[in-house]
Amino acid sequence: MITVRPAEEKDLPEILVIYNDIIVNTTAVYDYEPHTAPMRKQWWDTKKEQGFPVFVAEEERRIIGFSSIGPFRAWAAYKYSVENSIYVATDVRGKGVGKLLMRPLIDAARKLEMHTILAGIDASNEASIRLHEWFGFKEVAHFKEVGYKFDRWLDLKFLQLVLDTPAAPQE
Repeated sequence: MITVRPAEEKDLPEILVIYNDIIVNTTAVYDYEPHTAPMRKQWWDTKKEQGFPVFVAEEERRIIGFSSIGPFRAWAAYKYSVENSIYVATDVRGKGVGKLLMRPLIDAARKLEMHTILAGIDASNEASIRLHEWFGFKEVAHFKEVGYKFDRWLDLKFLQLVLDTPAAPQE
């Protein structure tokens, strides 16, 4: 049985393994070099300092995926916008783990009174695009040849889910 729960700092080594596999073998992350344990710890500390959640999917005591939200952009007027990330271990992709990890992100964004969730997705990542569309995300941008990895140019799509919050925004 797969359970989804808030991540704990002790999950970072397994989260790092999943993330590094994605860096090395996919275009889901536009980075070239695997991250280190200190880099993942800094990511974790930043999420906690900013008040953003990280969730893990766990099966038989093994972390098989993780998800998070974080700032979309640094300027003040973007304070009601977040960007989401969902990463799943290679051997369990296509088994619904992404769906299990998406729902708590949307719920957390609402609880934090975010107004919109954005997802930057490699245009060739049809599974991630379908996942986001299943939850109501709509494509709002398609950037041509903005990344370069694996000896080819990569297109980036942005999908967006507009939420019914916040009730009364404050500047």
